[in-house]
Amino acid sequence: MNGEKRQEQEARAEREWRKGRRERRKKPITKHSAMQFIRGSLFALGIFTLIVGYWLALFYGTSWLYDYLNMRPAEVVVQLINSIGGMFLWGVTMAIMGRFFRNKQMIFFQKMIEAIRSMSRGDFNVSVEEDLHDNGPFNELVESINNMAVELGQLEKMRQEFISNVSHEIQSPLTSISGFSRALQNEQISPEERKHYLEIIEAESTRLSKLSDNLLKLTSLESQHHPFEPTSYRLDKQIRNHILACEPQWVDKEIEMDIELEAVTLSADADLLSQVWTNLIHNAIKFAPFGGTIGVHITASQEEAIVRISNNGVHISEEDLPHIFERFYKADKSRNRLSGGNGLGLSIVKKIIDMHGGSIAVESEPEKRTTFIVRLSLPN
Repeated sequence: MNGEKRQEQEARAEREWRKGRRERRKKPITKHSAMQFIRGSLFALGIFTLIVGYWLALFYGTSWLYDYLNMRPAEVVVQLINSIGGMFLWGVTMAIMGRFFRNKQMIFFQKMIEAIRSMSRGDFNVSVEEDLHDNGPFNELVESINNMAVELGQLEKMRQEFISNVSHEIQSPLTSISGFSRALQNEQISPEERKHYLEIIEAESTRLSKLSDNLLKLTSLESQHHPFEPTSYRLDKQIRNHILACEPQWVDKEIEMDIELEAVTLSADADLLSQVWTNLIHNAIKFAPFGGTIGVHITASQEEAIVRISNNGVHISEEDLPHIFERFYKADKSRNRLSGGNGLGLSIVKKIIDMHGGSIAVESEPEKRTTFIVRLSLPN
C-alpha cells in the first residue's frame, strides 16, 4: 500500500508537469499545426495541377503528332498512350524531387545524429537548428533533442557541483584533523593546548560523521526504496515533544518560546516528519540571538495543516531565498560552518515534505523574523 501511494503521488506530479508543459507549448503547437495544414493543402494542389498539366501536355502533344503523321490510332490506344506517358513524366518528376528532398533530409538527420553522438560523449553544449519551413514535421523531435541536451547539461553541472561540494566539505575537516594531529606530536605543548587540539579533532570527526550520515540519508530518500510508512497520529503532540527535547539548548540561550499548537491529527510517516521538526527547531535555536524569541505555531483547516517555525535571528537575503533548499547551500557561510552545518539539512527536509505531498517555504525580512512554513494535507 505504501509503495502504491508513493507511485500515485509520483504519477500525479508527472501529470501536473506534463500538463504545465503542454500549456506552455499550446500556442506554438497551434500555429505549427496551421502551417502544416496550409503546406499540405498547397502540396496536394501542386500535385493535382502537375498531373493535369502532364495529361493536357500529352493530350495536345499526341494530337499534334497524329495530325502531323496523318494517322490516328484507336481511341483506347490514344488514352492508353496518354496515361502511360503521364505516369512516366510524373515518375521522372517525383524521382528528381525525391532525390532533392532526400538529400536535404539526410543533412537534417545527420545533424541530429551528430548532436546525439556528442551527447553520448558527454558534450551537452549542442543544439539542432529548427527549420520550420522545410522540416516542419520533425520540429518536435528537434525540440525534444534540444531540451534533452539542456536538461542533461544541467544534470551534469549539478553532478560536478555536488562532487566539488562533497570534496570541499570532506577536505576541510580532514585538513584540520591532519594539522592538529601533527601539532599534538610536539611534546612541548601545554596540557591545555593539547586538550584544545583534541576537542577540535573530535568536533571535526563528528562533522565528518554527520556529513556522511546526511549524504546517505538524502541518497536513500531520493531512491525508490526508502521505507514510507504513514500512520495516523497527533502532529501537535509530536512537535511539542521535540520542543521539550530541545529545552536544554533554548534555555541555555535564554530564548523565549512562543508556542501555539492547535490539535491536529494527520496521516504521515512519523519518523520522517520527526527529522523535519528536529532540523527546523534546531536551526531556529542555532540562529536565534541570545535572549531572542522562537515561535512554533500550528493552524489547521479542513484541507491542510500549517506549521510555522520562526526566530528573530539574522534574516536570509532575497538572493539566498531561492537557493535555501539546495544541497550544500549556506546562506551564512561563516556562521553555518562554526555551527557545524554542512548544507544538507534543509535539502533533506524538503525531500521529506515532498514525499508527503506537502510544501515548504521560507519568509525573511530584515530586522524582523525568519519563518519556515510547512503545509501538509489532512485526510478527508
